[in-house]
Amino acid sequence: MKDKHLAIRIEQCLALAKASNCPRRQFGALLVDPERNVVLMDGYNGGPRGGGRLCGGEVCLRDAEDVVSGTRVEIGCHHAEMNLICNAAANGVPTKGAWLIVTGEPCMMCSKLIHHAGIGRVVIVDGGFAGENGVGYLEHHGVELQRTEGPKDPRA
Repeated sequence: MKDKHLAIRIEQCLALAKASNCPRRQFGALLVDPERNVVLMDGYNGGPRGGGRLCGGEVCLRDAEDVVSGTRVEIGCHHAEMNLICNAAANGVPTKGAWLIVTGEPCMMCSKLIHHAGIGRVVIVDGGFAGENGVGYLEHHGVELQRTEGPKDPRA
């Protein structure tokens, strides 16, 4: 994928993250075809489909249970990567060899999904929570990683 196309997709991914209602942090994920430079699927972190605004309906379960960020990922929102992969599967969108652009480091749970979905490269925008070393899992299993920063304000 050309740098200019990747830069555009990164901006799209950052904008998509704003669709999340999570009061803690908004994450976005895009699945792209690196040969055709097209978006195949997207996802952002949020509660269950049809289950209310937040992961606990109208409350953030992680806040309610005082869960520390980067821990106990089984509690709370469906992660952006998880939503993207499930939406791709539900809609017959192939993931093998595609690139995943995500606005933070994938957790271990999402890294396992990414690997088994056959995603070839993960572009991590602006770091994020290291958590349970999902990045290490991806590296160990041969998924290419690329770290990058999001767009900067040209006036700065």
